[in-house]
Amino acid sequence: MNTLGTFIVILLSLAVGAVAGYYGRRLIAESRIRGAEEEATRIIEEASKEAEAQKKETLLEGKEEIHRYRQEAERDIRDRRRELDRMERRILQKEEQLDKKTENIDKKDQVLREQEKVLEKTQQDLQLILTQQLKELERLSGLTSEEAKALLLSNVEQQIRQETAVLIKTLESEAREEADKKAKNIVSLAIQKCAADVVSEATVSVVALPNDEMKGRIIGREGRNIRTFENLTGVDLIIDDTPEAVILSSFDPIRREVARVALENLISDGRIHPARIEEMVEKAQKEIDQEIREVGEEAAFEVGVHNLHPELLKLLGRLKYRTSYGQNVLKHSVEVAHLAGIMAAELGVDIALAKRAGLLHDIGKAVDHEVSGPHIEIGVDLAKKYRESKDVIHAIAAHHGDVDPESIEAVLVQAGDAISASRPGARRETLEAYIKRLEKLENLADSFTGVERSFAIQAGREVRIIVKPDDIDDLAAIKLSQDIARRVENDLDYPGQIKVVVIRETRSVEYAK
Repeated sequence: MNTLGTFIVILLSLAVGAVAGYYGRRLIAESRIRGAEEEATRIIEEASKEAEAQKKETLLEGKEEIHRYRQEAERDIRDRRRELDRMERRILQKEEQLDKKTENIDKKDQVLREQEKVLEKTQQDLQLILTQQLKELERLSGLTSEEAKALLLSNVEQQIRQETAVLIKTLESEAREEADKKAKNIVSLAIQKCAADVVSEATVSVVALPNDEMKGRIIGREGRNIRTFENLTGVDLIIDDTPEAVILSSFDPIRREVARVALENLISDGRIHPARIEEMVEKAQKEIDQEIREVGEEAAFEVGVHNLHPELLKLLGRLKYRTSYGQNVLKHSVEVAHLAGIMAAELGVDIALAKRAGLLHDIGKAVDHEVSGPHIEIGVDLAKKYRESKDVIHAIAAHHGDVDPESIEAVLVQAGDAISASRPGARRETLEAYIKRLEKLENLADSFTGVERSFAIQAGREVRIIVKPDDIDDLAAIKLSQDIARRVENDLDYPGQIKVVVIRETRSVEYAK
């Protein structure tokens, strides 16, 4: 019973404590709320006061800013007014100056009009005087004004023509001298850069024998060996009294070379009979054919010419065994190609074309023993057959002047051919032929009217003609040199060029007594 009462008392105490705590906390909360409301009211009042003060301060600053702007605007307006006043004064001054200038112009205009009237009167007086003078001149000279004008124009025209002729002659002389100088420089440079043998090889088909007994073995029993050899090679074998040597004779250089190689092989082998001769001749032909191809390829490679037809390479190789006045034609062709290429480089034209045309210009000589006709026509036909370009064909056709050159490369090939053929030691010429050529040149010059004497000098490279001064004047001397040069070109065959010099001398002789 006591425990239950104690428990009840505890419960009642707890209930009373809880109620009291609740109301106590409520009272505390209400007190805090009232404090917070009062604080909020105070803060709002302070904020209102501060905002009012800020508002007043802002209004005051705005009024001050407006007042400052107004003062600046008034100051700017005053400055602009002063500037306008200055401009107005300047404009007024300029107007006054313009008025003064206008007055001066009017005065000058009036003076000019008066001077114009005086000038017109003066011109009229001058015209009258001129008319009177012309009439007087016509009366004194016996010519009308139109006739005098025509005479004056004629004199002026004649004077102008004379001056023009002198000027043209001077310009032509200067241009000729300049062109001659430049051409000489180019040619001399080409000659310096092209190295060639001074003395050309001469192809002599002579075969040396170890002893004279070999001649009998070559002839054979009843001449059967020599007959077989000549029939197979097409070459005449000449066995005479020349000690330890036999001579091979044929117009075809290739056949002659095949015969030489075959005969040397037979002599080395020692077995000489018809079957062996046939075998050696066939072997020699193969060797020469192979050598011809190799020589042609080497020549094209040396010059730098590519893409030649194989048959053209063989024809080039054949030129090794062809000579012209003792000059090897293959070496001559290579030399011409080098010269033409060097000159083309100096002039800035097609170097490859110049070299190609120079190398092939004498290609017709490779078969001129087999085909009838001049070597130029044969070369043109060969170039067309193996599809060379039109420029190369034209250069081949024009290299001896049979066709007028139409391209610079053709002229260069012509010049290279002349240089290679005419350089000292390039070609052999007999004394008799040399003297006949000089005599023919002098006789040709002597055949012209007015020529007193002529002299071929410098190995026929120059002819000097002395004319009669009474029959030939200076202008006729110029024409005579041209006529003789054209006649030499048409009537004579010569390598290179011939210089024609006409000399006219006038002497005045008087004796003092």
